[in-house]
Amino acid sequence: MNTVAVIDYGMGNLHSVSKAIEHVAPDAKVLVTSDASLIREADRVVLPGVGAIRDCMAEIQRLGVDKLVKEVSQDRPFLGICVGMQALMQHSEENNGVDCIGLLPGQVKFFGEPLLEDGAKLKVPHMGWNRVNQVQSHPLWQGIDNDERFYFVHSFYVAMEQSEYVMGRSQYGKAIDAAVGHDNIFAVQFHPEKSQHSGLALLKNFVQWNGRV
Repeated sequence: MNTVAVIDYGMGNLHSVSKAIEHVAPDAKVLVTSDASLIREADRVVLPGVGAIRDCMAEIQRLGVDKLVKEVSQDRPFLGICVGMQALMQHSEENNGVDCIGLLPGQVKFFGEPLLEDGAKLKVPHMGWNRVNQVQSHPLWQGIDNDERFYFVHSFYVAMEQSEYVMGRSQYGKAIDAAVGHDNIFAVQFHPEKSQHSGLALLKNFVQWNGRV
């Protein structure tokens, strides 16, 4: 059976993510768990996240999830969502600066104040629907139109240090690296579980993905 582990470190939107995966993959076994042995045995792993990165990283480190993520992300499909994506980076500017897991070469930056686009002031957090331009092809984009809209809620954004890691970009006053990937790792700033048909399509693609680009 295809087993998907959603890592529970007390800071994720666990119910909505797990229910969305169950919806698109009714034959899969979806586990919301903090049990390292169950996560190690899973075929696929998801790292969700909401809230402040300081609190997320404190729990991730306290529970040893940082070491576990580095381990299980080496050899199976791995998906980071929202703050779960940001936690994979090297460093975040949030909360006066927080070191992250360091799995991917990127920085998490504040949008800035004021944030302007075409002379108009934009609200922070970036909340609502926004288009994602697929800058590189990837199996998780299968069946999803380029520039499709996904649902975002965030005050900080990812800027990758190497463009080859960027799979999708959005625009909100500045370019946002909205989807990133490397080998069997894929991560998104938006919430696929809240993004209706396109978000569910991405989750279905993840459950079917063999981890190769």
